[in-house]
Amino acid sequence: MTSLAAKATALLDLHTAPELLKVVNVWDVITAKVVADVEGTRALATASHSIAASYGYPDGEQIPVDLMIEAVGRIAAAVDLPVTADLEGGYGDAGETVRKAIGVGIVGANLEDQMKPLSESVAAVEAAMKAGEAEGVAFVLNARTDAFVKAGDRDPAEVLADAITRGKAYLDAGAPVVFVPGKLDEAAVEALVEAYGPRRLTVIGAPGSLPLARLEELGVARVSYGPFSQRVALTALEDLVLDVIAGGGLPADVRPLN
Repeated sequence: MTSLAAKATALLDLHTAPELLKVVNVWDVITAKVVADVEGTRALATASHSIAASYGYPDGEQIPVDLMIEAVGRIAAAVDLPVTADLEGGYGDAGETVRKAIGVGIVGANLEDQMKPLSESVAAVEAAMKAGEAEGVAFVLNARTDAFVKAGDRDPAEVLADAITRGKAYLDAGAPVVFVPGKLDEAAVEALVEAYGPRRLTVIGAPGSLPLARLEELGVARVSYGPFSQRVALTALEDLVLDVIAGGGLPADVRPLN
């Protein structure tokens, strides 16, 4: 699969298929290669938090946009699978950022609304989709609403209503799928799928999340893992350091993956 247009179409097909698309997020070339080489991996997703951390930046669009684009481009160039990138809130210009991402081989992206005014967020979605059209790819925008992650102590019913209103607006603006991160119970997932339609909702896998098989049954399109995959890797590294300091050594099941 070499054509960007073909990769974009394949990525969209993976979201609309009956099977839940499972993507374990990566943050550099070696993690991309390790994940891509695992049988059953169909696409890759980057994690902006993890990429920023690997360069010494905090999350939240603190990393320079050109450095983020370079990082996701290196990942896309290292594998033959479709790659969708976490582009945070678009770094001040969603359309231009998506255009740059497509230029380095990216065929989909997360775009956060950061709970900005809805009209502003819809305009960002429209700009991102127009950038894909201009570049000749069916860009798979995963329009993200932060209704749940920024909920605070708001009434859960109001938060869910916000997520539904915002997600439907992004779908109307052309986004093929909507990302609602947060710890969602089954009732919330059911309500979101009913509002958006089947295979239009993507969620994050976190401790305590619904089982993957149940998400598939409920009609969710995709599950990803954001910074959690990097945290798993860093936990293993810290455990090794602790064991070495205590007089131990390498675990017996280390595999030469690089």
